[in-house]
Amino acid sequence: MSGEHARPTSVLFRSAPESAPPPHRTRHGRRGGLGKRLRRRFLAYRDIEFLSTHVPGDTGPGQECLLLVHVRRVVGQIHYRICTTCGEGVITGIDIDKLFLSSGLGTRALSHLQSRHPGTAWTSTLSLRTTRDLLRRMRIPAAVSADIACVHLPATAGPVTTAG
Repeated sequence: MSGEHARPTSVLFRSAPESAPPPHRTRHGRRGGLGKRLRRRFLAYRDIEFLSTHVPGDTGPGQECLLLVHVRRVVGQIHYRICTTCGEGVITGIDIDKLFLSSGLGTRALSHLQSRHPGTAWTSTLSLRTTRDLLRRMRIPAAVSADIACVHLPATAGPVTTAG
């Protein structure tokens, strides 16, 4: 024990000025900032799998979902409707886990979707700022109306609500 607790706290009674030790950083400690972003980007480009599924239930024909899976856990979803007859696709929802928001995963997922359906003209019904910026970067225009239905597909039923 150094006896520091028994000494007076006033500077006048100290014999030599004490200097604070330099901040100690461990060699393999967690980095912040750029290192953290790079780790997320590597993770998004290396370990994410894309699985395409048909959405079950009353969503209507043509409604599909692209699942973004990281080690048996869904970290994102892109909901879309597609009509192969007229060659049009509408992105109706993008949901990406908070951990992967600034990792480029959204851009990679939309590029994957465009490569899976070549020759498809994509539009979007989304208007949130984060998705709007992503869609602008990917050059996907906003749809004129949110309830666009292709004439080749039967009318889709709206969401079922139950009154109590």
